[in-house]
Amino acid sequence: MRISSTIRRAAQVNGNGLATDYLDRQQTWSEFASRIARLAGGLRGIGLAPGDRIAMLALNSDRYLEYFFAVPWAGGVFVPINTRLAPPEILYWLNDSGATTLLIDDNFAPLLPKLQGQMDTVKTIVHVGDGAAPEGMLSFEGLIDGVEEMPPIDKGGHELAGLFYTGGTTGRSKGVMLSHRNLLLNAIQFAGVAGFRADTNYLHAAPMFHLANGAATFCIASMAGTSTIITAFEPIATLEAMQNKRVSLVLLVPTMVNMVVNHPEAGNYDLSSLQDVLYGASPMPEAVINKAMEVIPNAGFHQAYGQTEAGPVLTMLGPERHVTDGPLAGKMKSAGQAIPGVEVCIVDEDDNEMPPDTVGEICGRGENVMLGYWNQTEMSAETLRNGWLHTGDGGRMDEDGFVYVVDRVKDMIISGGENVYSAEVENAIYQHPGVAECAVIGIPHEKWGEQVHAIVRLKEGEAVDEGQIIGHCHEVIANYKCPRSVEFHPEPLPLSGAGKILKTELRKPYWEGEEKQVH
Repeated sequence: MRISSTIRRAAQVNGNGLATDYLDRQQTWSEFASRIARLAGGLRGIGLAPGDRIAMLALNSDRYLEYFFAVPWAGGVFVPINTRLAPPEILYWLNDSGATTLLIDDNFAPLLPKLQGQMDTVKTIVHVGDGAAPEGMLSFEGLIDGVEEMPPIDKGGHELAGLFYTGGTTGRSKGVMLSHRNLLLNAIQFAGVAGFRADTNYLHAAPMFHLANGAATFCIASMAGTSTIITAFEPIATLEAMQNKRVSLVLLVPTMVNMVVNHPEAGNYDLSSLQDVLYGASPMPEAVINKAMEVIPNAGFHQAYGQTEAGPVLTMLGPERHVTDGPLAGKMKSAGQAIPGVEVCIVDEDDNEMPPDTVGEICGRGENVMLGYWNQTEMSAETLRNGWLHTGDGGRMDEDGFVYVVDRVKDMIISGGENVYSAEVENAIYQHPGVAECAVIGIPHEKWGEQVHAIVRLKEGEAVDEGQIIGHCHEVIANYKCPRSVEFHPEPLPLSGAGKILKTELRKPYWEGEEKQVH
């Protein structure tokens, strides 16, 4: 399985078909394949060697798609960077991955002065924009213009294709190593059950750096369908694209779904072309999915559950189960069943499989599961022990094989579809000189699903307010990770017998009456 073969096949079976539609630019699959082969040649021309990591920091565009396919075509490894990171976090991703080249667009080029001199391995910076490249940067289009098409040199299979970083429970981000086989097999596994077809017009509204959209990228390419692209998610821009471009499939995280279907102007748009809506990355509130099915009655809704380490999909709940009456009703609160080619089980603390309807840790296995974590051998072995991917999510499985996510084993908050690891936020808060002790938890939030909430005990004699704690966090971590609220605790935080802060006790007042401990 080679990523290059996906593009070669698409050009072969649908050469004159529309591949990308972005702003005023459109490309057929033949034109797209040609640009990929030339961009790969351009990357080789500036020194890309097999296995080199190439990072990209940019908003959505057709050039981002070209990056995803040209890098492996040339034998390299792509490293998409979260656009919401703070400069210290960007530096960590670049240095940890050992990226040799950074592709950056006009939206993030102003960050370069904060990165210069601290990038250990980046030798070349490429400007991904329409105008002339700024001084010291190469032009993206210059890597393509006048360059001969090169044959693909990717070997495929278990060869590393991409590093997708995810937050770390210890405060250190982890580079998830995904092979050609991981990415392409998972795309094939869930493309059919998610509604991807040869005539699909898929809307890239979710950010391209995120593997949820990345998985859909490989799905639509595998089917030789059309990618319609908007630069960034915004409710009206999404509604306009779905109407004007006659989009047939879209992937949105629940927060995005909520913002679209509850927008006061949603009813003014013709969404009749939508056949399938795929959602995931965080739990979907029941009221939101009911509203979505009301606003987009012609579409089938698909819920996907998984994680980056799974490439990313493990289970799917199809449209036939998004019903409240009839013989197939009763499963809407589940995350669905294992997709073809994937096994899922629930295990206890000793990795013994649990009987139906008993809560334990959700585990999965299949050829879609990651190779491991970049340069983290011990953590890889622990996560993949006994041949199973241990997700860190607590859940149960009923007698019909439907998985229900009920809690998290990992200390993680999901806010607006983004994973926020408490340890990362706590590490940032502890850097404030006035803080003696802190704990970060997720509390229910109507719009974002969960809100990052900090509980802080100050050092004796210190006078620090909520704004100062939050402002301090903004200096060292991404905005979406920063606490939205701070509670000051005058006494030492409650501890377990092992000396760990009892977050279960701190969470109780906020989650009282909630059916699940995830929102």
